[in-house]
Amino acid sequence: EIGLPKKKIHRLGASENFWQMGDLGPCGPCTEIHIDRGPEFGCADGKGCDPACECDRFLEIWNLVFMEFDRQEDGSLQPLAKKGVDTGMGLERLCSVIQDKDSVFETDLFAPILKKIEELSGKKYKDQPAELKAAFHVLADHIRSSTLLISDGCAPSNDGRGYVLRKIIRRAALFAQKLT
Repeated sequence: EIGLPKKKIHRLGASENFWQMGDLGPCGPCTEIHIDRGPEFGCADGKGCDPACECDRFLEIWNLVFMEFDRQEDGSLQPLAKKGVDTGMGLERLCSVIQDKDSVFETDLFAPILKKIEELSGKKYKDQPAELKAAFHVLADHIRSSTLLISDGCAPSNDGRGYVLRKIIRRAALFAQKLT
């Protein structure tokens, strides 16, 4: 008993609440914490909307994966010798909730980057159609991730995380062209 009303707890089953990285290996049941953003963000018909819905009403901000099994080639689940809990929170999503913003790109995490993109492109973010706003989003997100990788000592290369960085920079360049 944790004091939450039962109507706030949704049991979604293994199809929604079981995590595994691939077909084989460590896995386990999971639980997710969502913010209900209200019916105005939900499905047009207003029916059947719950955290498993693909609409924007429920925003996942935290999850817990109870790593207790090792999936075998035959599909069976063997108990792990050492079990654990893997937990994660979406910093950007939490910021959007705390700052009462509809998008992570409206938060103070992205504002300085979007402002600089506006300066360099000569385009105002909020005046753009959805397609160009998406280019702003990709570019801002890729600038952040590239900056973090580089500050962690990564350099563009042909293998490993250096290759990932190189691909991120190349994709950012493609989206930057849409703003020229």
